[in-house]
Amino acid sequence: MNGEFLRFYTHEDRKVGGVLLYEWLLGEAKRLGIHGGTAFKAMAGFGRHGVMHEAKFFELAGDLTVEVEFIVTGDEAQKLLDAVSAAKLRIFYARVPARFGVLEGDA
Repeated sequence: MNGEFLRFYTHEDRKVGGVLLYEWLLGEAKRLGIHGGTAFKAMAGFGRHGVMHEAKFFELAGDLTVEVEFIVTGDEAQKLLDAVSAAKLRIFYARVPARFGVLEGDA
């Protein structure tokens, strides 16, 4: 099946209406009928300001990036992006064409 790989990047402590943004994205996707999504916490990285963030014992909580990704149809991607826009959120995302499917194996 042809679709899209939709990925959002945010900081782990960023909230929307009292809910962590990555949790809000996953919940909104579920509400829209998207069949799955995953949030990953980064080990290290830097953003547009060039500041390096790394997971260390003394690192402040909330400083690391969380990547939230979905493999969806084009319509599903647009619905989720519209929901983010309607909530007036500022967030960086990537939208890339993808082919996906399920291998049945010994199902």
